[in-house]
Amino acid sequence: MLFMVAALFCAFSITINADVLPLSVKGNQILIGGAPGRLSGMSLFWSNNGWGGEHFYNKKVVEWLKKDWKATVVRAAMGIEEYGGYLQDPQSNKARLTNVVDAAIEFDMYVIIDWHSHHAHQTPAIEFFQEMARTYGGKNNIIYELWNEPKDDVSWKNNVKPYAQALIAAIRAIDKTNLIIVGSPSWSQDVDQAACDPITDYENIAYTLHFYAGSIGHGQCLRDKAIEALNKNVSLFVSEWGSVSVDGGHVNLTEAHAWVEFMKANNISNANWSLSAKPENASALIPGASADGGWCESDLTESGKFVREIVMNWSK
Repeated sequence: MLFMVAALFCAFSITINADVLPLSVKGNQILIGGAPGRLSGMSLFWSNNGWGGEHFYNKKVVEWLKKDWKATVVRAAMGIEEYGGYLQDPQSNKARLTNVVDAAIEFDMYVIIDWHSHHAHQTPAIEFFQEMARTYGGKNNIIYELWNEPKDDVSWKNNVKPYAQALIAAIRAIDKTNLIIVGSPSWSQDVDQAACDPITDYENIAYTLHFYAGSIGHGQCLRDKAIEALNKNVSLFVSEWGSVSVDGGHVNLTEAHAWVEFMKANNISNANWSLSAKPENASALIPGASADGGWCESDLTESGKFVREIVMNWSK
């Protein structure tokens, strides 16, 4: 009971600001209010109907991430073509996403509007992001993520870049300045390819880098790709990462620590995958954990405990 009272008091003690500082890209850095900085927070699980992650798309979860985890960014991973996703039920999925976006704005956080897909759906994507730009384009909180993870059967030059250019043009016709992050082939790992042929017609463009510390090929060789991209003067945003393998299994905290140090050293912002109670090691929460925040340590998985400490101490 005392914990509940304390949590309630803390919830009402959050200072709500009208806006956050604008994000901008200069060289290989994403600046916060014109100065070097970095964000850290959580990605929600897929928003799809009936997948379990949809229950966490609410104001109380965002509030708890801000208050208890000290998160500065939250990612709304709106599922697209899979069962129960946006293409099948746009209203439910969009409503969940906007719940998170509205809460992030209220609690002075940045929020990634993520088109969480492995395939291009250019026409509905343009329509969706234009609507988001019209609704939220005046808010510095907004980050647009155009294509979560293009697979390894597409190319940067022929598929991903033209798609991104079309979406960026549609967004920039409405929202001239907010940060846009662009995926790359091989599940957003080929940032070196994007850096060799970057998008230059628009400002405030960064590139998405994803990694899973427990998987082969996601260690130093992937950091080398990131270094190559940074050396070519493009900026990176790790919008999804795990302390586990890509299948949600093996936890590798040694490699995860190496990535954390790399991101800190290079001022790379990040969102961990995922704020979910799915029974897998990638989830931050154990099955049965509350969908309204207020989690104690026993509600967290091994990965969840590790990531909470990372997020809480990100600015140190």
